[in-house]
Amino acid sequence: MEKMRLKPLIAALGLVCAGPALADKELGEVTVSSGKSVGARPVLRDEIIATESLGARELEKTGATMLTEALDKRPGISTQVECSICNVRNVVLNNLPGRYTTLLIDGIPIFSSVSTAYGLDSVSLGGVERIDISRGAGTSLIAPEALAGSVNIVTRRPMRDEFIANQQFGSYGQQSTDLFGAKVFAGGALTANFNHNRHNTVDADGNGVSEYTGFQRKLGGVGFFLDDVGGFKLKGRFDSVDEKRMGGAMGRNYAAVKADLAGNPFDWRRGPNGSPSADGWYAHDAGAVIDYDSGLGGMSEIIFTDRKQFVASATRKLGEGSMRFAVGAARHKQDSFYEGSIYKADQTQYYLEASAQQPFGATLVTAGLNYRYEDLKSTGFSFSNGVPNDGIDNYTYRTPSIFLQAYRALLDGVVELNGSIRYDDHNVFGGITSPRLNVLWNHDHEFNSRFAVGRGFRAPTSFFEQDHGILDDVAIVRNIKKAEISDNASYALSYAGDRLAWVASLNYNKISNMALLAPGSDGTAYGYPGETVTVFTSAQQPVTVVGGDLTATYKLTPQLEATVALERFSYRFSEPGTLAFARPETRAYLRLDYESGPWSGMLRGTWTGPMDLAKFYDYANNPRYNFDGTPKMDKSPAYWVVDLRGEYRLDKQWAVYLGADNLFDFKQSDKESMLWVDRAGNIDVTQIWGPNRGRFIYGGVKFTL
Repeated sequence: MEKMRLKPLIAALGLVCAGPALADKELGEVTVSSGKSVGARPVLRDEIIATESLGARELEKTGATMLTEALDKRPGISTQVECSICNVRNVVLNNLPGRYTTLLIDGIPIFSSVSTAYGLDSVSLGGVERIDISRGAGTSLIAPEALAGSVNIVTRRPMRDEFIANQQFGSYGQQSTDLFGAKVFAGGALTANFNHNRHNTVDADGNGVSEYTGFQRKLGGVGFFLDDVGGFKLKGRFDSVDEKRMGGAMGRNYAAVKADLAGNPFDWRRGPNGSPSADGWYAHDAGAVIDYDSGLGGMSEIIFTDRKQFVASATRKLGEGSMRFAVGAARHKQDSFYEGSIYKADQTQYYLEASAQQPFGATLVTAGLNYRYEDLKSTGFSFSNGVPNDGIDNYTYRTPSIFLQAYRALLDGVVELNGSIRYDDHNVFGGITSPRLNVLWNHDHEFNSRFAVGRGFRAPTSFFEQDHGILDDVAIVRNIKKAEISDNASYALSYAGDRLAWVASLNYNKISNMALLAPGSDGTAYGYPGETVTVFTSAQQPVTVVGGDLTATYKLTPQLEATVALERFSYRFSEPGTLAFARPETRAYLRLDYESGPWSGMLRGTWTGPMDLAKFYDYANNPRYNFDGTPKMDKSPAYWVVDLRGEYRLDKQWAVYLGADNLFDFKQSDKESMLWVDRAGNIDVTQIWGPNRGRFIYGGVKFTL
C-alpha cells in the first residue's frame, strides 16, 4: 500500500475544524408508504439531508419482486436498460449514468460496476425494513463514488418470531417464491430468506430475437442481530446469488445456443421497418441486403452469475457519543457468452470502517477511517478475431480514507448546519478531497428548506459492460489519468400540512473527466499493428445535468390519497459517448393509494416525454438505420405506462393479490426495433427508449405467521 499523502489531509481537516458548523447528522427519511391515519403523509421529514425512504409496505403495494422494480417510476429515480439482449440495467438518479449510483447494504458499500451490471436484479427484498435513496454527489460520507447519489438497503431487526411465504405467478412464465423467517431470542434474533424467480424470454416483434431477457434466479441469505456483546450491538447478513439469464435466442437451452454459430434462424422481415429479406438486412455501403450467418449464438448473450457477500457492523455507546465498526466482503463471479465471444470475470471486494461520534460543546463531531479494496481478473476469447483476450480489463484498486464531519444547530434550532470532508488516497488516481455542506432552515412547523453543495469522485473502470465492443479488441489502452469528479448543488423546499404535503427540488450536477471507451480503434500507434484496441480515456469537456421535480400528495379521504409529480431535466454535453443512452427531458407521475379494512390498492401512471435520440445516439457521426435501410427515429414518441395492484386480506394470516404492469401494453417494439445497423451493415442492440416488455399480469397468495 502506498504511503498516505498527509499535507492535503491535514489541510482538509484544518478546514473542517475551523468551522464548527460543518458537521453531520443522521440521514432522515421521506416516507412514501400509505397509511390509514387522517392527514397528509410528510414528503420530507425534519432532517438535514433529503433522503427518500421506501418502507416494506410501499414495496409490497407496488408488487416489486426485485430492487430495480422497487426503485423504478419515481421522480428523479428510474431504472435504465442498457442492452436489449442481456438487459443489463442500472438505477439512475437525477438522470445521470447508472454507474454513478452507489448501492449499500446497511450502510456498507459492497457493490461495483461489475456486480451492479446484473447484480441489481439479484438484490433480495426479503427482510428489508426500508430503502433509503439520497440524490446528489457526496450524500453518503462513506461512499464518495456515489456521484449521482446512493441507495441504502436497511434490514429489519425482528421483534417476534415470524414466517412469511409469498407465491406469485405471472405472464410470460413468471414464477416467484419468497420465504422469510425470523427467530427471536433473549438478546437477539436470527433471520433467513429465500427467493426463487424465473421469467421466460420475450420476443414481441416476432423476429426471433428477444427484447426481454429470460432468467432463473435463486437468492438466499441469513442475518443476525445481537443486542449486547461486550457492550456492542451487532448486525450482519450473508447473501448468496445464483442467476442464469439469456437474451436473444428464445428458451433456456444454453448449450445448444452456444454451439449454434452458423446459418440464419431469425426472420429479419418482422417488426416495424423490417428487412425486405428474411435472411438479412439492408446495408447502405453495399447498396444491397447482406445475409446474416452467425446462428442463434451470434445474436445471443448468456450470463451466469455467482455471488457471495457478507456485511456486518458493531456499534456501542462511548461516553456521550458512540463508536462503530463495519466490515464487508464479496466474491463475484461472472461466466458469460456474448454473441460467440467468451468473458469470465472474478472480482473480490473488501470494506473496513472504524468511526466515532462525540459531542464537543454544541457541536456533534464524527471522525473515522475506512479502507476499500476492489479487483477484477478476467479471461476471454474474441469470436470475431478468434484470439484470447485474457485480462483485457483487469484492475486492482486500494483506497485508504479518513473522514470528518460535524453538526450544529443555530438560532434555537431554526437553522441546522452539517458538513463533511474526506480524503481518499487512491493507489492509481492519488489523493482526492471530497467536501460537502448541508443546511436545513426550519421556516415554521410546516415549511422548511434544504441546501446542499458537495463533491464526489469515482475511480473509473474499464469493465466491458460500458461497451460490449471491447471483447473484439486485443487490448485496452489506458490513457486515463484522472478520476471522474462530480460537483453538485441542490435545493429542496417542503411543506407538510394536515391533508396536503409537497416537496419541490432543484439539482445541478457537473461531471468532469467522464470516462470514455473507444472500441475498434486502430492499434498501430499503441504497438498493435494490424489489430484493433479500445482506448480508455477521459472526456475533455464536462457534462452538466440540471433538473427539478415537484411531488405533491393530498389525502382525499381517510382511505384514499392522490400523488402528482413532475420532473424536468436539461443535458449539456458535447462529446459522443458521455451520456450514451437516451433520456427524456420531462416525466410526469400520477398515483392513487387506497386502504380500507381488508382492501388495499395502488394505481399509477407514468408519462415519459420525447427523447432526442439523434443527439444522445450521435446520428451526426454514426447514423443508425432500420433493417429496411430507413433511418432510425430522431425523436421518440411520448408514452404512458399504467400499473395497478389490488390486495384482499382474508384474515390475519392469508392474503391474495392481483396486479398488472403496463396495463395498456405499450412497448417500443411496436414503434421501432431496439436493434439497429450502421452504414456498413454492422448490427447493434442499443436503440433503447421505451419499455421492452408489454402487459404483465400477475397474481399470488401471501401467508404470514
